[in-house]
Amino acid sequence: MTARKKVAVICGGESPEHEISCLSGLGIFAAIDKDKYEAILLGISDEGRRFIELKSRADFGSDENGLPVIPKNGVFSEIPPDVDLLFPILHGTNGEDGVFQRFAAEQGFNYVGSGISASQMAMDKSMAKEAFSENGLITARGVTISRHDRTKREWQNLHYPLFVKPSRGGSSRGTIKVKREEDIESALDEAFRYDEKVLVEEAVVGREIECGILVQGGEVKSSVVGEIRVLGGREFYDYEAKYLDNATQYLVPAPIDETVSEMIREQAIRAFKALGCEGFARVDFFLKESGEVVINEINTLPGFTPKSVFPMLWKASGKSYEEVVSLLIEEALAFPKSK
Repeated sequence: MTARKKVAVICGGESPEHEISCLSGLGIFAAIDKDKYEAILLGISDEGRRFIELKSRADFGSDENGLPVIPKNGVFSEIPPDVDLLFPILHGTNGEDGVFQRFAAEQGFNYVGSGISASQMAMDKSMAKEAFSENGLITARGVTISRHDRTKREWQNLHYPLFVKPSRGGSSRGTIKVKREEDIESALDEAFRYDEKVLVEEAVVGREIECGILVQGGEVKSSVVGEIRVLGGREFYDYEAKYLDNATQYLVPAPIDETVSEMIREQAIRAFKALGCEGFARVDFFLKESGEVVINEINTLPGFTPKSVFPMLWKASGKSYEEVVSLLIEEALAFPKSK
């Protein structure tokens, strides 16, 4: 009898998305086919201490909102050397930006998802925008501001309302919608709490459309597209709307023309390939009333919680949560990055 491959799901981490990563990790860990794979769940504390093995939700702590966190009093160790595959679901800083991917490569571990370079580019919105533009995709008009040159006021030629957001961040943490010039400095202060580099972009008026990407047998495939509608008077799809209240409505498939849907699916694949991504991703767009499609960003480690859009898109495309997890593991084992 062939021994089961050992898969380690990695969650938590130092980023502001620590709790969401824990929810994603719990979901993936539960979904792994235990008949085919030996699965373990490892957590990284929000102080960056790694690794602690977790067996269930009961082994996690909780934050003020009741979301799971990696406990600080656990017994920390290293990844077992007999692990065949890492499944990192570390959203945001030090997890989705190439840092963990470099660590895995240096330690000789194969892992699910994009490699070091693609992870770095996708996480840095300013770098990703350049790559998208070079590949014929339309992006929002804007400028990149670093902490030391914000006095240049390069955003003065942009039209309000503006979005001010960390160049390297996720789950909309630190993102502010600015309607008046007198509010931009405070928005920059908030964004600079999360990153040394900030994007200031003109707000795109349009419907928020998202598309999932999966690589199967080396072939890049796109899901049906979905639409996110923000309810309850919220200005945009921010962190609270995503995870802490019921201020969003998900329409999957999106109620748009099939020709437009196919165009967005093609552009999602083009964006994925433009950055050299691997495994999976979620690509976010705006669909303007004119029919123009504007790419917003690509997430190489999208949320995998029960409320997350990525598994929802693939469920509507005929693949269950468990099937998506199995496909990602099978693909990573078939096309290993390292051992």
